[in-house]
Amino acid sequence: MSFWFLLSVMGIIVVVPIHFLSVEHTKLDARFGKEKGFKIGAALGMTSGWGFFLFLFGLWISPQENFLIQIWDIHFMLAFGFLWLRIPIVHLAISIGFLLPGAYLGIKGVTEMGLKAAETHRVDRVISAGVYSRVRHPQYLGAIFAHFGASFLLSAYYSLLVAPLVIVINYILCRKEELELIREFGEEYQEYQKKVPMLFPRIRGV
Repeated sequence: MSFWFLLSVMGIIVVVPIHFLSVEHTKLDARFGKEKGFKIGAALGMTSGWGFFLFLFGLWISPQENFLIQIWDIHFMLAFGFLWLRIPIVHLAISIGFLLPGAYLGIKGVTEMGLKAAETHRVDRVISAGVYSRVRHPQYLGAIFAHFGASFLLSAYYSLLVAPLVIVINYILCRKEELELIREFGEEYQEYQKKVPMLFPRIRGV
């Protein structure tokens, strides 16, 4: 297991307490004042958000063992700059099944929340329309899908092995955010929690 992979794993873990601090809006405002508390929270939010993304990306591209699901001996050549990757067609099909919904959830989650709110982890209202009417945390679900998709696309064995850790960390981040949202919005957010699942959408009609 390479140094860069271990660094990425540790980086994701280290980002968690930074994210926790970034969403404690009431504590930051009480300690530093509303204006300064907002700036500190925003800086911590951007640090944790971009840090999580970069370290997650590191899990995918770090030197590591490859795995292979061999059904048909057909491969697809994909160019990354000057680097050509030989991707088994089965891996490509599986990765697309994860990456497309992951990208959709991530983009819709950001656009419907607003880029500034997504970066700073501070919203001024309970968002319950659009993709947020299906899941409470579309961006985190998108990150989980992206992790599986990228791991299959790159045949990244260790990246796939730590998928349970990625899921658990995303769940922990969701729980922390929700505790703070309940403090800020009270019963309104609790009612939203009752109607909409946290991460995995309900099957319609069930």
